[in-house]
Amino acid sequence: MTRFAFCLFATLLCGTSLSTLAAEFTQPRPGLHTGGQPSPEDLARLQAQGVRAVIDLRGPQEERGYDQAAEVRRLGMDYITLPIAGKDDVTPANAAALHALLDAQDGDVLLHCASGNRVGALLALRAAAAGVPHEDALELGREAGLKSLEPVVVERLAAPEQTGSTTGD
Repeated sequence: MTRFAFCLFATLLCGTSLSTLAAEFTQPRPGLHTGGQPSPEDLARLQAQGVRAVIDLRGPQEERGYDQAAEVRRLGMDYITLPIAGKDDVTPANAAALHALLDAQDGDVLLHCASGNRVGALLALRAAAAGVPHEDALELGREAGLKSLEPVVVERLAAPEQTGSTTGD
């Protein structure tokens, strides 16, 4: 019976830790909250903290578990989508499009995908395009959730279009 109790305790502890981690969002710069898929409770908490818009990088085919757009609007926030399907969509053009969306917002923003990985990838690319040294841009991306897409970002940063001018800001 002791072994069963230990297994149950470990399972509950791990479950609690995972759900706690899922609700955490980073703030790589003031006014920008980043992370993975928010729950309805996360949205309400972030709205109470001043978030006025949600930018969702997930595609329409990705399951959210609830009608996120309706919940965001019910809470009085703007819901904006910029579908980034995967590594092929991690491009300087999409990073620039995200930059334009962020600049157009008045107030705090939640920027998310499923895990924060795509968020961090695009933020790193945009920072580099704006003249931030590559290692600093990668660190910003990591702070925002960049993980498995880091090699893709490094590859894109080495491409000639990332070392040219920063027009189009």
